[in-house]
Amino acid sequence: MPGIRTWLGRVKEGAAALGDRRTQVEARHEAELLAERQRVAEARRARPRNPDPARAVPWGVRVAAEAGWRFLVLAATLWVIMRVIGSVRLVVLAFAAALLITALLEPTVARLHRAGLSQGLSTALTALFGFVVLGLIGWFVVWQVLDNLDNLSGRLQEGIEELKRWLLDSPFHVTEQQINDIAGSLSDAIGTSTSEITSTGLRGVTVLVEIITGMLLAMFSTLFLLYDGRRIWQWTLKLVPAAARPDVADTGPAAWSTLTAYVRGTLIVAFIDALFIGLGIYFLGVPLAVPIAVVIFLASFVPLVGAVASGALAVVVALVTQGVFTALMTLLVVLVVQQIEGHVLQPFILGRAVRVHPLAVVLAVATGGVVAGIGGAVVAVPLVAVANTVIGHLRANGGDDDSADGSPVAVEEEQADPPVAPDQEPA
Repeated sequence: MPGIRTWLGRVKEGAAALGDRRTQVEARHEAELLAERQRVAEARRARPRNPDPARAVPWGVRVAAEAGWRFLVLAATLWVIMRVIGSVRLVVLAFAAALLITALLEPTVARLHRAGLSQGLSTALTALFGFVVLGLIGWFVVWQVLDNLDNLSGRLQEGIEELKRWLLDSPFHVTEQQINDIAGSLSDAIGTSTSEITSTGLRGVTVLVEIITGMLLAMFSTLFLLYDGRRIWQWTLKLVPAAARPDVADTGPAAWSTLTAYVRGTLIVAFIDALFIGLGIYFLGVPLAVPIAVVIFLASFVPLVGAVASGALAVVVALVTQGVFTALMTLLVVLVVQQIEGHVLQPFILGRAVRVHPLAVVLAVATGGVVAGIGGAVVAVPLVAVANTVIGHLRANGGDDDSADGSPVAVEEEQADPPVAPDQEPA
């Protein structure tokens, strides 16, 4: 019996050892399977996958694309606006002229209203006085030109002969045959352009009708803007989305102040230019000094370009009527007055109310002239000045954080900038 028990014990121990070994083998096998699965998973994770197309594009290209499509949208919008303006150019120019006249006359209406007159009576008196003054200026220019036309024609012939003699005696070695050839070419050009001149004369009736229509429309618009401008502005604000309405409402007074300052300053500068250049050419004996001064006054409303063109007109008239010396003295007078205007009058009179770079002025005048002729050139610069004020006002009220994603770098850069006082400008 003891032997049987010993044998059974050994069998049990062997079976237990076999079970333990089997358990160890299964555990080892499961560990190997788990390790294999982990290796496969790591290999799959390590294997390169197709990147996101947006992340594959370089950062500079992405920025250029973002700016590009926005630029295309703005260009398309501007093109549509220009097409609309071109189709109703007469209405737009008349309303723009009404805005300029209103900016000039509105302070007078306000003073009369504060003095005790009603709004309607103040508007009527101011508009009547303003339109009478403009009409008298136009009549005076036409009267002076027609009254001196015969005298100017004779002086012009004498001036041409004197200029011809000066060219023959000048060191430029111009021969009489060359002068005659130039005169013949001019005559042929005028002769071949007879049909064009005739067609232009036929179209003159249509142009005259458009001018009269534009003047009447500008007069009526000025009357309504002077009388009911505040309510017109309130109605215009209703067209703006409610979220942006407070900011747009705040930009209105700033834009109107800029336009008023521009019109007043330009009027004063134009008057000073016309006065001193007119006095200068009058004492030099240049004919039509007063009409030329009026033309200089009107042309000064086109910044830079108008002053140059009107000054060139004075020099040409002096050249063909009084000779080279008078023309040089006229040129000297024009240059001195324009230098005083550019370095003294413009900064002092306009001040900080209107700040537009000269390059922007030239581009605006050129664009306005291409789109809408002389009228477009006149209204282009005040439009740019008002737009500059509106954009600056909206940016100032749009918050201090200009970054799109609110990154800490942008915040730190903004905090590094010193605060600017209300009466100062950033360098």
